[in-house]
Amino acid sequence: MKEYDTIVIGGGSGTSIVEASLNHGKKTALIEKNYLGGTCLNVGCIPSKMLIYPADLIKKIQESKKLGINAKIDNIEFKSIMERIRTSIKDSRKEMYQGIQDINKLDFYEKKATFKSNHKISIGNKDIYGEKIFLATGGRPSIPPIEGIREIDYLTNETILQLNEKPKSVVIVGGGYIAAEYGHFLNAIGTAVKIIQRNNYLIPREDRDISKALTEQYSKEMEVSLGTEVVEIEEKEEDNEKKVYGEKGDEKKEFIGEEILLATGRKSNADLLEIENTEIETDDRNYIKVDKKMQTSVEGIWAIGDAIGKEMFKHTANREARIAARNAFHKDKISIDYSSAPHAVYSYPKIGSVGIKEENAPDEVLVGKSKYMDVAKGEAMDEREGFAKAIVDKENGKILGFHIFGPYAPMLIQEVINVMSNNGKVNSIYSGLHIHPALPELITSTLGNLREK
Repeated sequence: MKEYDTIVIGGGSGTSIVEASLNHGKKTALIEKNYLGGTCLNVGCIPSKMLIYPADLIKKIQESKKLGINAKIDNIEFKSIMERIRTSIKDSRKEMYQGIQDINKLDFYEKKATFKSNHKISIGNKDIYGEKIFLATGGRPSIPPIEGIREIDYLTNETILQLNEKPKSVVIVGGGYIAAEYGHFLNAIGTAVKIIQRNNYLIPREDRDISKALTEQYSKEMEVSLGTEVVEIEEKEEDNEKKVYGEKGDEKKEFIGEEILLATGRKSNADLLEIENTEIETDDRNYIKVDKKMQTSVEGIWAIGDAIGKEMFKHTANREARIAARNAFHKDKISIDYSSAPHAVYSYPKIGSVGIKEENAPDEVLVGKSKYMDVAKGEAMDEREGFAKAIVDKENGKILGFHIFGPYAPMLIQEVINVMSNNGKVNSIYSGLHIHPALPELITSTLGNLREK
């Protein structure tokens, strides 16, 4: 049985741990049963944003008439858009695989890994042992037990990337981030979109004001059915369309679409490791339990990313990987802090968010709000829907949360993230001059409107 100092399972954010291990002269193995690059490169952040960018351009062209510009879109080449992302993924994979082959001191296994015991792993017909093991196994689409689901072809956020023909209509089951982003893309290219959400708002994990705003905006452009539970799906043989049956209280509803997109969340891949053969603990949703140093319940085994279900975003997984590697290969240990972990939703309008939401904040806070139209650049853009919200500790002025809904939100919020990550307060924002007129004035405008909750 071959023994290693370090075994990393998962070729996404886990590759940075591989690099750290090799830099410390450790005998290292990387195991990846699918594709290098993980969820982000292959089926997540990168390809989805490559779809959403042209969707943004389409919407901006359509909206330009409010500024006195009459522009027309003659054609949207769906197949070209899809081929562009697939080519990009293929090229990036090729580059990563070439990079792996050039590392002489790394053993790379392109096989499924399963545990035989705490530190003993089976790959194919051989077993290997790892003194230190890192689980970066990611997640996969969660498919709910809807009646008839196994008898039809459906799309997920992964398989939708293989489409070659634009669907005439799509029924999206679910109302979270995936539904918001793909709903925007499909609506922009001219597909009729119907969203069925069991919650009373879209993106319910966001600050309530943002959830309400996006729900209102999407309801103007798509058919949005809230508080509706999908109970059955069937295929109509006569025209290859799918029929979705939903229940809203005592009301029965039907939705028909050429395609069904299941946007019902993601689940951990921990179960695929046969983790029951170890003493590694998981929670009731199958996510691997870790402490603040990213270590599992078994000494010498760490876990990161979607497999642990904390903050299921690539940038957070990268931070978790750095912390896990630091704690494994250095004497001085560090801990993860999610209080300033940000995220973005590439809906339309876009969302940038960090920290606590107003509805979860204690009473001893100040809340500030400001519209894009309150600052000169926002008025120049005639941006009437966008706004920002701040949550600040009343006693010490520490920024506890910030949320932006509107153009460039993921970029605008970075200033706040940097301050929060350094335990900064409101005065830290004001200490730097803000260009006038420019959109970052939205940040100072919001903080200038702080009031008691």
